[in-house]
This record gives sequence, C-alpha cells and structure tokens, in this order.
Amino acid sequence: MSSTENPGDGSQQVPPPETTGPDAVTPEAGTPAAPTPGAAALADPTATESAPETAAPEAAAPEAAAPETVAPADAALEGVVPESVVPESVVPGDVAPAPSAPAPAAEVASEPAQWGRVDEDGTVYVRTADGERVIGSWQAGEPAAGLAHFTRRYDDLATEVSLLEARLKAHTGNPNELKAKAQALAETIPTATAVGDLDGLAARARAMVGTADSAAAESRAEKAAARAAQIARKEALAVEAEQIAAESTSWKASGDRLKAIVEEWKTIRGIDRKTDEALWTRFAAARDAFGRRRGAHFAALDAQRGEARAAKQELIAEAQRLAVSTDWGPTSAAMRSLMDRWKAVPRTGRDGDDDLWKQFRAAQDVFFTARAESDKVRNSEQLANQQAKEELLAEAEKLDPSADLRSAQAALRRIQERYDAIGHVPRGAMRSLEDRMQAVEQKVRGASDAGRVRTAPENPMVTSMRAAVTKAEEQLAKAEASGDTSRISRARADLETRREWLAEAEKTASRR
Repeated sequence: MSSTENPGDGSQQVPPPETTGPDAVTPEAGTPAAPTPGAAALADPTATESAPETAAPEAAAPEAAAPETVAPADAALEGVVPESVVPESVVPGDVAPAPSAPAPAAEVASEPAQWGRVDEDGTVYVRTADGERVIGSWQAGEPAAGLAHFTRRYDDLATEVSLLEARLKAHTGNPNELKAKAQALAETIPTATAVGDLDGLAARARAMVGTADSAAAESRAEKAAARAAQIARKEALAVEAEQIAAESTSWKASGDRLKAIVEEWKTIRGIDRKTDEALWTRFAAARDAFGRRRGAHFAALDAQRGEARAAKQELIAEAQRLAVSTDWGPTSAAMRSLMDRWKAVPRTGRDGDDDLWKQFRAAQDVFFTARAESDKVRNSEQLANQQAKEELLAEAEKLDPSADLRSAQAALRRIQERYDAIGHVPRGAMRSLEDRMQAVEQKVRGASDAGRVRTAPENPMVTSMRAAVTKAEEQLAKAEASGDTSRISRARADLETRREWLAEAEKTASRR
C-alpha cells in the first residue's frame, strides 16, 4: 500500500498531468510512483498500523511489503512527482543483532537510528536479525523526521504488546482471546512497517503465546477459588437459615434476618447454575419451614386467645348478673372470686384484653358503688342511732335510785325499752354504749339490794340464761352489721329462743 502524507500544512499535492496515472512508474525502478490525490487519500503520519500493509499488485518482490512512499511538502509547487526507489541490497554489517530480551518501546523511540535508516533517495529501512528490510519511502522532509514517524508506529505496536502482557498478568479478559491476539501480533510484527526492535517485540508476543495457557490455568484457578468463596458464603447463609428455621422463636427479628439474607444472596454471583439452584433450594426450604412454624405458633396463640376471650366474656356476664344484687356480703365474696378467676385467665392481646377488662371492671364498679352508697346510708343511720342511745344513756345516768328507788327503776325500764328499740350503731361504739348501760343497771340494782333484806343469790340457771341472751343479742348486732340476711335471720331466731328459755328459768326460780 502506498500513501501520500503531508506532515506540514496538510494540503494535497497536484502533480502535472503528464506524470499522473500508471505511466508514472519508471522501468528502472520497478516500483509504482507515489499515488496522486485522485488515487489515495491523505493519511495521518501519526496513525498506528497494528498489521503489515498489503503490498500493491504492482509490488516488485512478493516476499516483502511494498515500500511506503511519502511525497515532499513542496512537490506540488515544483510539479515533480517523486518515484519509489527499489530497496538497496542489504549490507550484512548494517544488521543489528537480535536482542536477547524484548526492549521497551521507550528505549527504541529514544534511538531510532539504531533500528533503521533513510537513504538519500528517501527509502526507509528497518534492521532485523535477518538483515535490513525496506518498509517505505519518506519524501516529506528530513530523514530524522521519517525515522521518527516510523518509530512512532513501532511505539504503538509496543504499547499494544505491553497492554496485552498486563492483561495476561492481571488475568483480565478471556485467556483464549488474549492468546489469539498475541499469536496474531507475533505473526504480523516481523513484517510491520515500523522502525524498532521488531524481533524483540515479536519475541515478547511469542512469549505471551507460551504463557497464555499457564495464565489461563491461573485464571481458572482464581475463578475456581472465587467461586468456592461465593459458594461458601451462600452455604453459610443457607446453614444460618436452616438454624433459624429449626430453633428460633424470635419471630420478628428472625423474619427480618431472613429478608436481609435474601438481599445479601442477590449480591453473591459467580456460581454455576446447578450449585446455585441447589443452595437456593436449601434456603427456600428453610425459609418456608420457618414460615410454617411461625404460622403454627401464631395460629395456636390465636386459638388460645380465643379461648381466653370466651372465658373472660363468661366472667363479664356473671359479674353483670351480680352487679344488681343487694345481698352485699355474699355478693362481695362472689365478686372477689371472679377477680381471682380473671387473673388466672391468659391475656387475649393488648387491645382486646383492655376492652374486656373495662367491661368486667364496669360491672364490678356498679355493684361496689351501690354497696358503698348503702354503707354510707347505713353508717349515717347508725351514727344517728348512736347519738340517740348516747342521749338515752345520759338521761339514765342522771337517775338517783337512792332518792326514789321505784321511780328510778320505772324510769330505767322505760329508757331501756326505748334504747332497745333503736337500731344498730357503729361496731366500734357498741361496746362502750353497752358498758354504760350496764353501769346504770348495776347502780339501780345495787340500790335495790341495799334497801331489802339480803336474799339467796340468783339461780345459776337464770344467770346462765341471761348471759346467753346477752351473747345472742351481740351476735344479732354483728349479723346486722355484716348485711348478711341469712345470718341475721339465724341470729334473731337464736335470740328469741334464748329469751324464751330465760323467761322459763326466771318463772321456775320465782316459784322456789
């Protein structure tokens, strides 16, 4: 291939009409003249050619590439078209020895004259181990510029070789493709139209061909190691998921962890499909097992909560039935029993349990509020009764049996009848009131005993019966204070019975 280049201003050269076309080839040269603008486009002198140029059909020697012709910048002005020059005979003494090791491109570029030359008629030679070889013709300026131009082409080839070496060393890219590129470079570099240590550069390319297999093996080993590491990561994640599925009861945290494992799983790549699918099957099975176990747990929990809800609704219904009762004592005990049973029932969940508790507590509040109101009324009545009895006691304590015994006895009996007719008094005041009344009775009785002849002591049976009546009265007072109707009924019946016994004993004693 021939090209016309202008390293100056880039203007095209227009040769005289008589020199254009095939007639420009001189028989003496045996090589084609430089192409005219109509035959070839202007080429960039800095362009890189990674493969040898194809010889033109008119090439003189088939075993070597046709020399490249570069027209001078002032050829168009003079109307002269320079001709290609037949390569001169290679001088054995001018051939540079083959280097023992590939020389860096920077060293070649610094000494282009070591690897090539431009003769007087512009023919460019490169020195190889086999001798000098014509690679082109330089007609665009000084010979040094021509050498620099073809040296830059060598530098481009050297850069390509260096990059390929770096890729092989770093194990980046497909080793087979890199080997093929190295083989192509090794075949094309020896015939390249460039000035530099082509033999050394070709040797470097051939060395890459030799090391490509080992690099491929290293690459495969690295990929295998990386794949094993990725498999180990997914294996560890699968084992963790299986452990969670078998043991964990931290449902929320474990569920979140399984989601995180899925996201991490997506980032792990480089595993063959069969192994990856097997590991994913393990993980998916573990995740499904965890989901089933969690579902069963919450289903059982829902069933338990349903049973607890039903039990608490029964307690609420029972509390609502008792809420209207006025049998304060037994109902209070029943309400306390309901509270104990409520505490023994499991919770039904925060919201549902709070609502049920409000209903249960509302029913109890109805009863206890009513009882409190009843107690308030009863307490006010008892306080009024206490005040009335205290007034009667004050009146009784003013009696003077020593002045008029009979009048004092009659007044005391009337006071006692009114005293007994008054209802219950507060339990704390009951004993003190009874003690005051007994003191008045003793004072009147003592005055009566002092005014008559001492008689035999009272019949023990009568004394015992009177004590039994007093005790029965106290029991009735306690029963009335408790509000227990059945207890009150029993206490009243017992008191009436003991009073009848006392009357019979007094009659018997009076007849003796």
